[in-house]
Amino acid sequence: MRTRRSLMGWKLRHKLAKVDREAEALPKIAPAGVAFAASLARLMELRADAHIPFPRDVVFAAYRDDLSHVLKFLPNVRGIEIKSRKEDGPRVELVNLWHGGGEIPAAARAVLSEAMLSWTDYATWHGDAWACDWRIETHAFTEAVSCGGRNVFLEDGPGKTLLQIRGKLEIDAKKIRGVPGLLAGRVGKTIEEFLGHKIQPNLVETVKGLEKYLESKKG
Repeated sequence: MRTRRSLMGWKLRHKLAKVDREAEALPKIAPAGVAFAASLARLMELRADAHIPFPRDVVFAAYRDDLSHVLKFLPNVRGIEIKSRKEDGPRVELVNLWHGGGEIPAAARAVLSEAMLSWTDYATWHGDAWACDWRIETHAFTEAVSCGGRNVFLEDGPGKTLLQIRGKLEIDAKKIRGVPGLLAGRVGKTIEEFLGHKIQPNLVETVKGLEKYLESKKG
């Protein structure tokens, strides 16, 4: 039994070494026109500022209510399902299920699954504060992953909006099930790097898709 466990541990370490090499090769390029800062540490800061050439009320309402129409402008998202919507005056609570695109790198499949390509977004929109509090729940390693933040919509001159996105992604390696303690840190790093390269670009791409959607309505 001990020999078998040792062999399994060796195989996992071998695959994680491949994951590390793939992570080093991942592009770390911020989208043009967007102020973006992040660190692939155990606690990752999600931060983006986007200048949108449409009035704040239009941008706020479209982001909250028209995601199903924005979908066709999001090349890396396969689908968005609206699971629930609850309105209470200026407060709107939404639960959306996102289906991301792309594939998990072959070596990373040692610790990741296709469930990592989908997530549930819990959002509370505050119409009186021009803000949205959000929390993302992954469909794999749910207990170990914590991700959430706030979007603030500010006026950026006549007919323009500054959208500030602030959030954090944190992985608690101790809560990852089925992984030996000595390898938990490495696995946590792998998960964080993979999610970081999914969630971070998605935050920015959604804003860019929203702008394209609003432009299409003008025509």
